[in-house]
Amino acid sequence: MENSLSWVATVATIAAASITASNLGARITGYGFIVFTVGSIAWFGLGLATGQPALVWTNAVLTFLNLFGIWRWLGRQAAVEDGSRAAARASEATPGESLFPVSLLTRAKVRSGASEIGSCVDAMAGCRSGRIAYVMVSEGGIAGAGETLRPIPWSELHVDGDEVVARLDPAQFCALKPAGKDEWPSR
Repeated sequence: MENSLSWVATVATIAAASITASNLGARITGYGFIVFTVGSIAWFGLGLATGQPALVWTNAVLTFLNLFGIWRWLGRQAAVEDGSRAAARASEATPGESLFPVSLLTRAKVRSGASEIGSCVDAMAGCRSGRIAYVMVSEGGIAGAGETLRPIPWSELHVDGDEVVARLDPAQFCALKPAGKDEWPSR
């Protein structure tokens, strides 16, 4: 039994860490915390079975923290994201400009025509006006390693559903001056 518990705990912990570290949205992160809970319960059981009080207490606390993570990501954050999507859909049926959730500018794919040219990582906006100056777009790399960041002026972008669409073609995008991860333009 101890051997089975140790493998369940190990696999669940590794899988959960991979899921949550990927940051693929509120629901996926919430599912990661469910898997973490399975792992912490298995580690708790292993601690009981092998007489390891530190393992028992650590995983008792981690189980409660994982339950908080489930509530935070599958409960609260998922509801917030549902609310912003509903407001965006409803705004399409009202006079005036349609709305979009600004949080989209931290994760949306950016396309130019039929080509995906990168992913939004963040945006910079004026403190008084609230107007978006530019969106920082990541291109290439794996999980942030080896990526190239390029700022695209907001005037060259618009939102279409869950994507950001660039008015630049891929060659124009690649011609934009890259920015260092810690050296973004001030204007």
